[in-house]
Amino acid sequence: MDFNTSLLRALKTGSVVLGPVRTEKCVREGRARMIVVAGNCPANIRTRITENQNPFIHTFEGSSTALGNVCGKPFSVSTLAIVNPGESDILSYMRA
Repeated sequence: MDFNTSLLRALKTGSVVLGPVRTEKCVREGRARMIVVAGNCPANIRTRITENQNPFIHTFEGSSTALGNVCGKPFSVSTLAIVNPGESDILSYMRA
């Protein structure tokens, strides 16, 4: 499977949190198993998310608009947190 398909399956069958504020909260609470950031995510947002924790971060190759499209959303998504992958194999990208 490719990353986009895995992400879409996680969104449909698991628990995924969208947006920098909610992602940061998930990381602080220790619920985020994996973080995905858009290629054009501002450095200050990325730093804020990882400030007190060291979660695994996967950098999405496209822009936040493209990440939003992959997620099936009509808006940009700069960050998201995988809380529960559901039936997806998205956590296998942590080894890559």
